[in-house]
Amino acid sequence: MAENYVLRITAGSDYDLSQQVEVPVNTAKPITIKSDRADIELNIRINDYKGLPRNSPSTSPYFSTEPHAYNRDQYSISFRFTPKKTSSGDTDDASGIKATDLQFGNDFDHPIRDRLPPGFNTAMGIVRWWIDPGLDGDAYADKPYLYGPALSSFNTIHVGKGDFDEEKGGLWFEEGGDEDGLEAREEVGAPLTSKARMKWALRTDSKEKWVFEYGQTYGFDFFNPYLNFSDLALNLPGFQLPIMKYWDGQGLRPGPKRSHQLRYVLRNKETEEPYLVILFSLYHKDYVNEDGSLKEGAHDSLNLPDEVDTQQDDVFDGEEALKEATEQLGPKINEKGNGQTSADDID
Repeated sequence: MAENYVLRITAGSDYDLSQQVEVPVNTAKPITIKSDRADIELNIRINDYKGLPRNSPSTSPYFSTEPHAYNRDQYSISFRFTPKKTSSGDTDDASGIKATDLQFGNDFDHPIRDRLPPGFNTAMGIVRWWIDPGLDGDAYADKPYLYGPALSSFNTIHVGKGDFDEEKGGLWFEEGGDEDGLEAREEVGAPLTSKARMKWALRTDSKEKWVFEYGQTYGFDFFNPYLNFSDLALNLPGFQLPIMKYWDGQGLRPGPKRSHQLRYVLRNKETEEPYLVILFSLYHKDYVNEDGSLKEGAHDSLNLPDEVDTQQDDVFDGEEALKEATEQLGPKINEKGNGQTSADDID
């Protein structure tokens, strides 16, 4: 079924589709997104990419560079983020955005509860217990969401501009920062390794110390090996899911084909305003021209109502899934104790 769809990625500073621009996937040069809330330079990399624009590189040197080669990472959302102070005074901290307010994650405009596969709650448990314990959300709401604090959700945070290296695929960030950035991290007690910082950032008192300062540039990188955009599959330890089986559900029905979106958002929890909105849109190939442009009706196909097939033949063994996850990932993060933070505490 995946072969019937074409992936297109766009990004912008808000949810307005008309303000989104197409992202050139796997190219070294980042795109720039400016608003009154932030300046952003964005790279998106996907391994074994087959989507739009046509003739996009199928991969990036990023994936053959450590640690991504060892991790077998499948995609990366990497960007420079420079927040701006707005005239509306949208925060009670005059110097920047509190880490308790800056969130990163996914949200939807419509319910997805009828699309959730068998074992979904177990899969979310695997993510929260082993991968990103800071995630919070409601997949059963009319407007579902799953957000985590940016401070604990991003795999890499660099306080400073980081590097631009074509041999590594464009923007490149090491955990830490430039000279001033390292000093700022030291002042709030933030660890200098990625995994240790992610665990440290789960604590409320840690987030209360950290402020994303206006005018300061930060390098963020979000990556993992679990979501495969080549065959449209989610591969968690103990949980494997062919996404299109539940994302689509159309089979061979006559009539217009429904397209689909996965949305990543960097937002302010307090004001609910976004700084960056990235849309991973799957268009049925019937809506895509040979040159990669979209046919009339393509955007409307994103809003067609779901036709839910409630018959599910999948047999899911939650206990076996958790057993496999434990064998691959070790003890749950919250079972590792609250002692000294180790660089191996988060996988």
